[in-house]
Formats: sequence, C-alpha cells, structure tokens
Amino acid sequence: MTQNRLPTYFISHGGGPWPWLRPDAMPVNFALLGDALAAIPEEVGRTPRAVVIISAHWEEPEFTVQTAAAPPMIYDYYGFPQHTYEINYPALGDYEVSSRVVELLTDNQIAVCTDAARGYDHGVYAPMVKIYPDADVPIIQLSLRHGLDPAEHVALGRALAPLRDEDVLLIGSGVPSFHNMRARDKGLESKAFDGWLTETMVSVSPAERIDRLLDWEAAPFARVNHPREEHFMPGLVIAGAADGDIGGRHYHEENVMGWMSSSGYRFGSHLDYRPSDRIRT
Repeated sequence: MTQNRLPTYFISHGGGPWPWLRPDAMPVNFALLGDALAAIPEEVGRTPRAVVIISAHWEEPEFTVQTAAAPPMIYDYYGFPQHTYEINYPALGDYEVSSRVVELLTDNQIAVCTDAARGYDHGVYAPMVKIYPDADVPIIQLSLRHGLDPAEHVALGRALAPLRDEDVLLIGSGVPSFHNMRARDKGLESKAFDGWLTETMVSVSPAERIDRLLDWEAAPFARVNHPREEHFMPGLVIAGAADGDIGGRHYHEENVMGWMSSSGYRFGSHLDYRPSDRIRT
C-alpha cells in the first residue's frame, strides 16, 4: 500500500433520476444524500485519473468491462417526466484504465469480457453528477456477475485493489441498507440490518468483516432488506478492494421517510471526515 492510495466507497445511488427532479416531485428527499456525494471530491483530496464504478444495474454472465470511448445513456427507469429521458452526462471512458481492469482480472484468473456498446445506467450517472458535476473525470463501468455469488465479488474487489495505488477511484453503487420497495414501514427491520452492516463495515477486524459479508444472509432481516441482493453486492466488491484496511467510515447516514435507514461507507483516506450534520432523523 502506498501513501497516496485512494479511498474506496460503497454509496447509495438513490432512486431513479433524482438529481434532475424537483425535491417535491419525488416521494423521498435525497438532499442529504446529494450533499454526502458532493463532498466526496473533498474527501478524496485530489482529482483521480478515472473512476471505476460497479453498479447494481448491470449484470452479465461474466464480469464485463465497459470500453466505449464515450458511453451513451441508458434510461433504465420508467414513469418519470420526459426530460429525464433526455439526460446527458457526457463523461468519457478511458481505454488504458479499462484495459488495466481486464489485465488485473485476467492475472487473478477471473473470467472477464468487454463491451464497447454499453452505456451508463442511472446507478452511474445519478450519483456521479453529484460527485463530478462537470463530467470531467473518465468513468469505466464494471458489471456484476450473474448468480451474485458473494465470494466471487469479494475476489473481484481484491483483484481491483491495485487501482487504488494507480490514482483510480473505486466506487460500488447500490443501496447498502434497504432495497425492498414492496416492504414499506419496515423500520425495525431496516434499522437492525443497517446496524449490523455498520458494525461490519466500521467496527470489526478486516478478516471478520469479510467473513460476515460472505455470510451476509445470516444478518438480521437480511432478506427483508435485500430480497434480491444486486443492490448489496457492490459493497462486497468494495470490501474486497479494502481488504486489510482497518475500520471503514460511516460517511453518510440518515432515516428516509422517517423509517428507512440509509448508509454509505468509505475505506481509507488521509482525511478522517464524517460530518455529523448530514445525519437526519
């Protein structure tokens, strides 16, 4: 590990194209999430060479690396105003970084494919427009793998870890604490799982952190919070990339709609940065 190693994040990307909507047009107010995402450049401390982001909204039979020079938009939501289907977040790809991702996976005996046509889904551009609003940092998206096997995604993160020493920011984009739109008003269940996840990410040893995440279904109300784990799995990639980092940071937390716990986590940084005024109850 070098002194200039970049941190790595497991973030919530909110719901749909929320940054392009008036706050009163959404059932959830994402203002605090927006503030937390907008603070990431300050936390990182410098502009990275590129971002490699693993979104919950892309799964393939094998881990797949986006290689388009200028990825188009994928409007993977429905029922929103027309202007949200005309969004353009014009970040560019980076061939050298995408090639490096392929190299790292290959070196670690992880099967990998590339996709030169794939665009950015809202798990990328919704949070990234808050993090880098000028779209001036190259972004390479990386898929999840069908089956959502925890060990495979931790291994993916471990393979990607050297990028942190190569000025590349790794981000897992999902919904860490609760992603079950059919289970409303499950406040106790949401809080219990969020508490387990925060303890796992922040308070236990690196080895125990990985063990707990590999057995995440044993967490309290795990399947109530994540009946399907695609929005949780980017966090296992990030935990793999942070394997050995002692103690994460609970950089964002709030209670949404008065009952749903929402959290975000960061591993590693030269800044011990956790603004308590972003906590909403």
